[in-house]
Amino acid sequence: MQKNTLSLPAYTAAYTDQGQGPPLIFLHGFLGSSSCWQRIIPELQSAYRCLALDLLGFGDSSKPRLRYNIWHQVEFLQQFIQTLDLKNFHLVGHSYGGWTAAAYALAATGLGWTSQGWSSLTPISTSIPSPASLTLIAPAGIRDDSFVGRYTYMKPLLWETPLVDWGLKLIAPMARVVNQQSAFQKIFQARQELLKQPVAKSFLVDRWRPEDAIDTVDQHVQQLQIPTQVVAGQQDTTIPLWHCQTYAEKIATATLSVIPNAAHDLIQTHSFETAQVICRFLDQVQNRVVD
Repeated sequence: MQKNTLSLPAYTAAYTDQGQGPPLIFLHGFLGSSSCWQRIIPELQSAYRCLALDLLGFGDSSKPRLRYNIWHQVEFLQQFIQTLDLKNFHLVGHSYGGWTAAAYALAATGLGWTSQGWSSLTPISTSIPSPASLTLIAPAGIRDDSFVGRYTYMKPLLWETPLVDWGLKLIAPMARVVNQQSAFQKIFQARQELLKQPVAKSFLVDRWRPEDAIDTVDQHVQQLQIPTQVVAGQQDTTIPLWHCQTYAEKIATATLSVIPNAAHDLIQTHSFETAQVICRFLDQVQNRVVD
């Protein structure tokens, strides 16, 4: 899939653009890119202009070294929308992209950001266009202290020293001897990806403690009044079902759809079912606007 590039005030955005109709912006999950939506978009592009964005620090978009929080993605998305002058657009986000979509919608209500977290007293410099609807698929963004320490074992993979690479080279022959080549290859690839992904590194290094989760949205999503659908995978062990239920319960306009036997990668494994759920919801939103 050929990508377009767009020069924003500070960064470059990479994205795909397919179909015609009301704009439908797709936001991928953590360590993903716009290509994650390649099984979903063909089901929707006949009725919608499908724009799949590489978020800041991912894919072919700019990769600045920052202490990342969700506000960086909100600003990046805002600039993307305004540069393309998109109107009456819908947001669809998976996992980290769902968190970004919810945070963007909150910013559009006037909620601002300080170094201490969200603040309704912080004026935003420019008006943020509000989405016509939200589709949040297995969305992250709910504070869950059980996540703390879950990825501690990955910390050595982030050390920027050749000693780690030398160590992996020494382990490689042993992995072949004990028939663990596949596991070793996954570890090796994880290191390569983490070193190339500044957002991933920042989130793993800078968010070890519960008190670092100052940009989650669970305390504010009740302010959202736009049509919202939350989609969950019944077997998801990455984003527990109660996270999706929290979104659905706190957003007065939200509905919850659970796809049976689907896990966190439902946009890949259950792409047709997911696309149908999105399509039905958007049809309802569009009919509501016409009425």
